[in-house]
Amino acid sequence: MSYRIFTDATSDLPTKITEQLNIAVLPMGFTMDEKEYFYIPGRSDMPIETFYEKMRAGVKAITAQINDYTFIEAFEPVLKAGEDVLYIGLSSKLSGTVQSAVNAAKELSAKYPERKVVVIDSYSGSLGEGLLVYYAARKKDLSLDELAMWVEENKLRFAHWVTVDDLVYLKSGGRISGSTAAIATVLNIKPIMHMDNDGYLVAAEKVHGRKKALRALFDRMEKTVDTVATDTMFIGHCDAVADAEYVATLIREKYPNMIVHIDTIGTSIGAHTGPGTIALFFVANER
Repeated sequence: MSYRIFTDATSDLPTKITEQLNIAVLPMGFTMDEKEYFYIPGRSDMPIETFYEKMRAGVKAITAQINDYTFIEAFEPVLKAGEDVLYIGLSSKLSGTVQSAVNAAKELSAKYPERKVVVIDSYSGSLGEGLLVYYAARKKDLSLDELAMWVEENKLRFAHWVTVDDLVYLKSGGRISGSTAAIATVLNIKPIMHMDNDGYLVAAEKVHGRKKALRALFDRMEKTVDTVATDTMFIGHCDAVADAEYVATLIREKYPNMIVHIDTIGTSIGAHTGPGTIALFFVANER
């Protein structure tokens, strides 16, 4: 049976990829200056450049999950048309969005018992979630059940390695203490973080200086990348394209046949990590 692949805007997949692979993307909301906005890569109510300019000026962004009704509104026309739905969403450890999708699936299953709505918690975020969706969509020749099984079996192989430029944003989100952020800033300490097998973003190591932090992302990748399974890597950045290009250059020098896409990290993750964030995503032997 025919089915449609859905994800959310936190996947940060650019329009050229979602259109090419027929992936439907649901918008994510955020509030700035007491005004609500919706974000979809390339079609945000607020240009992403403006979003990061405001963050640098000290304006706080408050993110919001997708509610049950939005999922029902998106999925129901597909079910009515006789197709099924596969939704791959942001890690449930970072947002309640997947639970909203589960709630919507239950309601729609009662209304359309002959149709399927499969919801998968990606245990991923940003372009790590996007990379999983990208690889999955390229396997659309599989049945819905077969593809869902592939995603479940492989999702913990999609590695995320992240560094932030300023710890003030992690501090404001309650991820670290104010004293830790202050000391790290004075000593020019940059954290290296990754998504663990439970879907949490956790610290892995600390290095001195921005350049070493960027190099550490590449070094971590080199130790765990599955070069047979990986033909494409994603690099995400929060208004730091030059640093993203530096990491891409390291990859291309080592793996000249590797396809490397550089795209912007959107509002849902960027609101918590802040401008200057760089993240590298790839298929690994293990996270």
